Amino acid sequence: MTKPNHAPIPELYVSPDEAETLKHAAGALPSWDLTQRQVCDLELLMSGGFTPLTGFLSEADYNGVVEKMRLADGKLWPMPVTLDVHEAFADKIAPGAEIALRDAEGVILAVMTVTDKWVPDKANEAAKVFGADDLAHPAVNYLHHVAGKVYLGGPVRGLQSPMHYDFKARRDTPNELRAYFRKLNWNRVVAFQTRNPLHRAHQELTFRAAKEAQANLLIHPVVGMTKPGDIDHFTRVRCYEAVLDQYPASTTTMSLLNLAMRMAGPREAVWHGIIRKNHGCTHMIVGRDHAGPGKNSQGKDFYGPYDAQELFKQHATEIGIEMVDFKQMVFVREKAQY
Repeated sequence: MTKPNHAPIPELYVSPDEAETLKHAAGALPSWDLTQRQVCDLELLMSGGFTPLTGFLSEADYNGVVEKMRLADGKLWPMPVTLDVHEAFADKIAPGAEIALRDAEGVILAVMTVTDKWVPDKANEAAKVFGADDLAHPAVNYLHHVAGKVYLGGPVRGLQSPMHYDFKARRDTPNELRAYFRKLNWNRVVAFQTRNPLHRAHQELTFRAAKEAQANLLIHPVVGMTKPGDIDHFTRVRCYEAVLDQYPASTTTMSLLNLAMRMAGPREAVWHGIIRKNHGCTHMIVGRDHAGPGKNSQGKDFYGPYDAQELFKQHATEIGIEMVDFKQMVFVREKAQY
């Protein structure tokens, strides 16, 4: 019997034959050039990483997510994943229309059927999702100063995944990871989410987490968009690969996640849990100030150090993944240990 974390999950890609037909037809459709964040979002939509989503959020789904962390059908989903566009493009699109979604090089990645078009209340989105309408928060600043004024919603049909020219062998879809876990008979897998280079305390933390959960370890760093000012992913991945030698090869693996982080603290932790569940993990490490953006405009932390762990605990059963929580660690020189 196939374990739940080994079974394939739905993807949004059409068959190769249908993709070829759709690609020719899409050449005549209105085109939207995706931003870097939208490319990251689309890739995870198409690969199943954002299951149960089948496209960019409709207005009803968006309102439910912002206000209650739930889609219109009641399923848990904490983060708005929307296609924001500028007004000039939105004026040409009516609900029911199809649009071609292209990457920065003009390659058509997907076709979207637009079911909804609306102007969101961004101040409300910032307050509800990020806890404050404060431009010191990088995602709030993005929301007001970078994102388009109009949101489009609707299902997508995937034609091809975005091209990556770096670390190709390290990039796995949810179903590729699930197949890998099935092949090795890894029934319990704990995910370690990170956007920073690994240091010695991280290594100790991951060792302890795997031992506590009696699970194999997936080091799952984010290589999409992270916090402005973070170390670039090229440098970080080389750090991860160097440190990976310190882990037992038979119980540890690493895969790169092309996620556009929002730095939304507690909501982001729940979101990360759903994404890791989709990638076949059964446990996830939620650390101190998980996905926190730092200080607000008053010089105080946006979120409390354990707010993310508290919210995750409340929804762990529904997410379907167990939390391995970790407090702050310090090195005791006299004992030469953490």
